Amino acid sequence: MPSESPKIDDSAGGDAVFGIRDCVLIAIATGVKALTLKELCDGLAQIHPGSIYYHFWGGLLQPRFEQQEYNNDFAAWCQHALHDAELAERLADIDPTEYGDLEDLRRELIEIVEQRVDENERLQWLPVDRPFEFIQSKIVVFDTRTRVAEPEALAALMPRFSTGTVFYHFIDARRRSPARLDDFSAWLSAFGDRYTGLIHDLAEIDPYFGTLVELRQQLAETFARHAGEDAP
Repeated sequence: MPSESPKIDDSAGGDAVFGIRDCVLIAIATGVKALTLKELCDGLAQIHPGSIYYHFWGGLLQPRFEQQEYNNDFAAWCQHALHDAELAERLADIDPTEYGDLEDLRRELIEIVEQRVDENERLQWLPVDRPFEFIQSKIVVFDTRTRVAEPEALAALMPRFSTGTVFYHFIDARRRSPARLDDFSAWLSAFGDRYTGLIHDLAEIDPYFGTLVELRQQLAETFARHAGEDAP
């Protein structure tokens, strides 16, 4: 799934400044569908990893008319189309941030589904109410042309960030970075030990179980606390 890395603009001189980006996810149909649990497992084994990424993270950026019961689309389908609450709960418990890459996450999904089939072989052929449609996504990145040179300035802007900015810099960044760092922490590390505490607290934030609005609030509170200010 293509995206661009955050760009650093040091034209102002001194320490490199942080360039703020925004993004949207564009959903792309793959044409791959699953009408049974076996077909879902087969699809998981061969689908592009960008599709797995979308079905875990896409719901955060895509507009929804109602609150999602499950954080990932696989769990939701198993509950509402397959009517297997047990498998749905197991899939819902997966936190994608705990896996080194999308291939590790793919293997975990397949293992959970196969384990459930071993428990009840009838499930792999049971027809469903509606097919699971594998969707792939492309991330489109926009330059907001906003630059900050100091973390304190970033703290002041954080409450006004769009959800796309939060997603790009704090979630998608971990996929782009070999060290699995968010863009804020990667930038802060360039200041030496000055912001070690802030980097540590950012690492403690789990971006998966919640909305982007809630995540933005957590980030704003964390930055404000370390800036010696009250969070908005």
